[in-house]
Amino acid sequence: MPADIVGLIPAAGQGSRLAPIPCSKELFPVGFAAHPEHGAPHPKVVSQYLLEHMQRAGAAQVYFILRKGKWDIPDYFGDGSQLGLQLGYLIMQRPYGTPYSLDQSYGFVQGKQVVFGFPDILFTPEDAFAQLLQQQSETQADVVLGCFKVTDPSKWDVVDLAENGQVKHIIRKPAHSALIYGWAIACWGPRFTEFMHLYLQQEEAELYASGRELSVGEVVQAAIKEGLLVQSLCFDSGSCLDVGTPEDLRKAIKSLI
Repeated sequence: MPADIVGLIPAAGQGSRLAPIPCSKELFPVGFAAHPEHGAPHPKVVSQYLLEHMQRAGAAQVYFILRKGKWDIPDYFGDGSQLGLQLGYLIMQRPYGTPYSLDQSYGFVQGKQVVFGFPDILFTPEDAFAQLLQQQSETQADVVLGCFKVTDPSKWDVVDLAENGQVKHIIRKPAHSALIYGWAIACWGPRFTEFMHLYLQQEEAELYASGRELSVGEVVQAAIKEGLLVQSLCFDSGSCLDVGTPEDLRKAIKSLI
């Protein structure tokens, strides 16, 4: 397993798809877990599942990137010791999409291996990140995307894959597509961290002028165009559910009762 694995969790969104709710969407209770002191089941917040995935993969440090005002997240998780993690909290500065939130961590993740996921996406298997890291080690890819079969491509970045698993193209939330896999989690090495940092600097002026937000998938697609190697790992027997909408949140709650 690679040394110096760091987790990144973007938590700067406003949660508008679920609004109004009385807390940050990352803290919405979904399912139950044993209480750390007395063992009885107590509510488990949605982002804890992602933190546990990262901890199992060997991440010792995880950074949440927050929007100002979302102080309930550090208040809830604290330093992360109850999960066997060291948690850090960074504040989003540039409101041009998730990649710019992630780039707040640039000074903390240079030269390290990154595992990345969205805090409102539940997925299996439990060793998914470990499998991604193994795939990266075997292929020497700059990025490995964890891919799942999707029934509604309009909700996902779908991927066009070569027979050897190399990602040829990423298509952002197409209305219709014959492609059956969407990506939901990733790991990447220092080369992609450096590429993203420089690419975002180049794109910032255009995004400021247009008011458009950039997605992580668009940055990965730009990396493919520049010759970085992006591989995939498809979890055909796994599951993936974005609980950021009321409809899918109901599904998650029912499945985890």
